[in-house]
Amino acid sequence: MLGVKKIVARLPVQDLDRARAWYAEKLGLTADETRPGGVRYVIGSCEFALFVSAGKSDGAFTQLGFEVEDLRAAVAQLRSNGVVFEDYSEGRLRTEDSIATIQGNYPSKGAGEYAAWFRDSEGNMLGISEPF
Repeated sequence: MLGVKKIVARLPVQDLDRARAWYAEKLGLTADETRPGGVRYVIGSCEFALFVSAGKSDGAFTQLGFEVEDLRAAVAQLRSNGVVFEDYSEGRLRTEDSIATIQGNYPSKGAGEYAAWFRDSEGNMLGISEPF
C-alpha cells in the first residue's frame, strides 16, 4: 500500500531538556540520536521520538506502550525511580497496586495482559504491559 517500511511513534513535549532528563532518570533510556527540537530512541526494531510542540496531549489515553517480561518487577523499579502510577476503580478498568488485569487479547499474544499506566514529565500517558 503506501510503501510503509515500519511504524514509529512521536510524542509531543514542551520542554525537550526536561523530557530527555525524565526518560533517562525514570526509564533509564538513552537517546540514540538528537537533532534540534527532537530526540529519537530505538528499542529493538522499534523507535519513538520526542519532539518540541506547541500542542500538548491531554493524557487521557495511552500514547505509547512498553511490553515487558515481568510487569510487577518493572512497576517496582519504576516506582523506585520516582514514577507515579495511575489507579483506576471505575467501570471495567480496575487496578490493584496500580496493575490492571485485562482479559482478552489478540490470539497470538495470549489470553490477556497485566497493565499499568503513568505520565511522563510532559503529561503524555505511557503504558507498560505483560501478556499472559
